[in-house]
Amino acid sequence: MQDTVKILVVDDDQNINELIRMYLAKEGYEVIQAFDGEQGLELFQSKAPSLVVLDLMLPKIDGLAVCREIRKISDIPVIMLTAKGETFDKVLGLELGADDYMVKPFETKELIARIKAVLRRSGNHEKQGDKMEIVYPGLSVNLTNYELKVNGVSLEVPPKELEVLYFLCSHPNQVFTRDQLLNQVWGYDYFGADRTVDVHIKRIREKLGESSYWQLKTVYGVGYKFEVKR
Repeated sequence: MQDTVKILVVDDDQNINELIRMYLAKEGYEVIQAFDGEQGLELFQSKAPSLVVLDLMLPKIDGLAVCREIRKISDIPVIMLTAKGETFDKVLGLELGADDYMVKPFETKELIARIKAVLRRSGNHEKQGDKMEIVYPGLSVNLTNYELKVNGVSLEVPPKELEVLYFLCSHPNQVFTRDQLLNQVWGYDYFGADRTVDVHIKRIREKLGESSYWQLKTVYGVGYKFEVKR
């Protein structure tokens, strides 16, 4: 990791707050903790975090109101947390500017993976001035604005498929196992989910079609590679 990324965790459940802090600290993040909405807003303004993990039900000011206030002054990523059974309007949350949400109880590993994915999409992992675009004949994969072009035509593609393709295109002719792709793109070892990679590769191939210059190739018994033909 380059400069330490600061993450603000706002949750009044001290056990959950501390658990998230421990996992994030282990990953090298600097963690700021708040235990009510009012404190969360104060720390957001004074500490300038790169991402906020925000509980829905909070003392003093609820999570949706906190998200609304954050969006008035910043576009940094926000991941909402909701307890099972709580009323949460996903559309309302996303309209207010939440980038993702998770329902408690959740696997902490999955939360960390989602945090990494949202940070990648927001560009907080990039060095300033970097443009994350890879171009081959008839193919452009742009991770800055999440755009895929094949033969000059923009295609609709889910973020994770684009991230898989971008990673493989960044390492032409190099073979990666499914576990390596899961670790690099999803952010952690997602055991038992080889099928996830296979499904994403299949969908990417359907969008790419055929090319005489490059090929998304299966290396049987090993994994996948983006082959650039000489």
